[in-house]
Amino acid sequence: MPEFSIGESDFLLDGRPFRILSGGLHYFRVHPGQWADRIDKARRMGLNTIETYVPWNAHAPEPGTFDLSGGLDLGRFLQLIADAGMYAIVRPGPYICAEWDNGGLPAWLFRDPEVGVRRFEPRYLAAVREYLAQALRVVVPHQVDRGGPVLLVQVENEYGAFGSDSRYLKALAEYTREAGITVPLTTVDQPVPGMLAAGGLDGLHRTASFGSGAESRLAILRAHQPTGPLMCGEFWNGWFDHWGAHHHTTSAGEAAAELDALLAAGASVNLYMFHGGTNFGLTSGANDKGVYQPLVTSYDYDAPLDEAGHPTPKYHAFREVIARYHPVPGPVPPPAGPAPALTAALRDPVRLLDDPDRWGTWQAHHDLPVFDDLSPMPRLALLRTRVDGDRTGVLTFGEVRDRATVFFDGAPVGTLLREHHDRALALPAARGELLVLVEDQGRVDYGPRIGEAKGIVGGASVHGEPLTGWEVLPIDLDAVPGLRPAAGSAVRPGEPVAGPVLLRAEVDVDEPADLFLDTGEWGKGLVWLNGFLLGRYWRRGPQRTLYVPGPVVRAGANELVVLELDVLLDPVARFVPGPLLGHTEA
Repeated sequence: MPEFSIGESDFLLDGRPFRILSGGLHYFRVHPGQWADRIDKARRMGLNTIETYVPWNAHAPEPGTFDLSGGLDLGRFLQLIADAGMYAIVRPGPYICAEWDNGGLPAWLFRDPEVGVRRFEPRYLAAVREYLAQALRVVVPHQVDRGGPVLLVQVENEYGAFGSDSRYLKALAEYTREAGITVPLTTVDQPVPGMLAAGGLDGLHRTASFGSGAESRLAILRAHQPTGPLMCGEFWNGWFDHWGAHHHTTSAGEAAAELDALLAAGASVNLYMFHGGTNFGLTSGANDKGVYQPLVTSYDYDAPLDEAGHPTPKYHAFREVIARYHPVPGPVPPPAGPAPALTAALRDPVRLLDDPDRWGTWQAHHDLPVFDDLSPMPRLALLRTRVDGDRTGVLTFGEVRDRATVFFDGAPVGTLLREHHDRALALPAARGELLVLVEDQGRVDYGPRIGEAKGIVGGASVHGEPLTGWEVLPIDLDAVPGLRPAAGSAVRPGEPVAGPVLLRAEVDVDEPADLFLDTGEWGKGLVWLNGFLLGRYWRRGPQRTLYVPGPVVRAGANELVVLELDVLLDPVARFVPGPLLGHTEA
């Protein structure tokens, strides 16, 4: 079997120097029917390795479960990498960041407020140990010394930016070895002395994360990793987007020049990302450094391979750079052709407030609970109580996480956004039924707010008097596409449709193909095609199209379901020839 090790100055494969030329490709952000295509395009760009995170919360949405089916079949993904003649780097966390919901940590873990977050705390460590045993059980037979592709396994992720608990890192390394991992273990941190010191550990090979200034940053890394190969564990060749901002892009020429400098220095590299993919469903995370910023559905990342798997100018520029140092196979993947342009009328409205009982099961609570106290833990929920006062007043919440739309006696009153630090609005009357639709827009994935609760935190009051006697309806999003309208429901062509409302359309396609759904005339909501949850849309942008992977599309009729939470301006589904990810800003 091949032997992979770390020498005095190089990675060694069967005793020979081996430079890792890796690219990030997250199996959980790409439809499994497209994994082989994306891996092959990485090989044809000149890469020899594929890197992926492992998202704990996707594999274990509830305690005691571990899902390895469909798009979570890590073993199949690793086998496809091997079949392509490539190697792999696996980064199981437990914390991954990745702009992923809660940084990959399962929300159920923090129902117990005493559980630690990324530190040496017994309850947290017990859960982590079980998780790593489950995840690494898949990885173990795919290690290079067993004939598989896996060269390296990472311990934690940029830990120096969060903490400095060496006992915690040692425990993770022990659990990783205990699970059967025999290949070298690594860490990654930004090339800042304090971070490299706090996030690294003797016996684990340190790597650095950066996107420019290779010479100076590698020098800092060398000071903390005196021997062994230098590696940029994350070469940032693009960036992510959040709602309400511009679409981030970087110059292909400048990024290629930075890559050239890195390779000229003799370093190994992992491109973050080679192919970003999509935050399908409700998997996108959020940042909060004083202002809450939820991420968009697309994870295009301005990567060498775009969201739909097509080469970009950056792909060709990087391929040219890599060819100066290593043989690059051919042929080059062809450019993208236009996707089908289609339209379909939206119809059959099902309005949430007309009959909420169809959308879930009400639960009674004296005080208003947070989402994390509910079972099942929702991403969208309707809250209901009565206000019986002597005069009109101001409704005040402790904190909104993350969007709350308020109705009084069935009429909309206003919407409160966490990013604006909204907490209060005036009610139109002293007595009536109060309804609040609350949406979790993504859990914070970086920094001290990881693991925090969702929903309304700190309860609600009017005139300073707490509101009690709540009913809470967690909306079952899995069941939403199956809801059918009552007789007589209709949508008038060209007229806006107020939400919250469910609409559907039949989309006829000649043959399966990638599609791009233009949501520019819609408000805010979710979209399913043939039962597959594509993700969120929001008129504020920057993202305007939702990517529909070809394997989800059927020849003939396809069912499109839209859950509009705001106001849909034009009840038509329009599919356009290519992606519209928003304006860019230098």
